[in-house]
Amino acid sequence: MNRCIIGVGSNIDAEENIRRALEILGNDFPVLGISEMIKTEPIGIKNQAEFTNGAVKIETTLQEDELLHYLKKLEDQLGRDRSLPKFGPRTIDLDIVIWNDQVVDSDYYERDFLRKSCAELGFKIR
Repeated sequence: MNRCIIGVGSNIDAEENIRRALEILGNDFPVLGISEMIKTEPIGIKNQAEFTNGAVKIETTLQEDELLHYLKKLEDQLGRDRSLPKFGPRTIDLDIVIWNDQVVDSDYYERDFLRKSCAELGFKIR
């Protein structure tokens, strides 16, 4: 069984889209914990609504690439518009941050809120 922490973010109807994403994840995987959701300023493109960010810890039998594919499909299901700029507004953003106690997303090192959310879910750099 693989354990991972998925970063969760949204700035378009954030409360509803994050709720729906967590509900779907919870139906498909055992959820081991959900961090506090916090408001953050946008990165890159400043002229947009603030984001709501947090993380969820799950267990899965999927491999990392399979889970990534699943998350991209879930983003699409929740209306993610991939034609918008990379740091533009989004209904939902789901990224694998920690995979079996290893950091796999460099954003972990660059974003305080992401480190805080992962720590809240029990992750510590060894």
